Amino acid sequence: QVQLVESGGGLVQPGGSLRLSCATSGFTFSRFDMSWYRQAPGKERELVARISSTGGSTNYADSVKGRFTISRVNVKNTVYLQMNSLKPEDTAVYYCNAAGIGYLFGNNYWGQGTQVTVSS
Repeated sequence: QVQLVESGGGLVQPGGSLRLSCATSGFTFSRFDMSWYRQAPGKERELVARISSTGGSTNYADSVKGRFTISRVNVKNTVYLQMNSLKPEDTAVYYCNAAGIGYLFGNNYWGQGTQVTVSS
């Protein structure tokens, strides 16, 4: 059974930091690119950051470049999102996504999401 379980969300003041974790099971983690998406109320879900299956390549939305860092530990089947210098506009539900590569292309899994609220 595939599971992606996000944690680490919460309420933080502007300028603060949070570290999100996504613990996975039920699939071959090292054969999946991993991403964090977010969805704010009334807005479409958007890609925040992506990391390749080996961790050798990362991509970020322009809005978070220089503030957020995505990383993964394949032996722990876990992906992280370190969020620094948080702004109120970062408030959203953050979702973990797994996208298969190679012969697993087309396999796509989602977590249930974790709420991040940036407010004073």
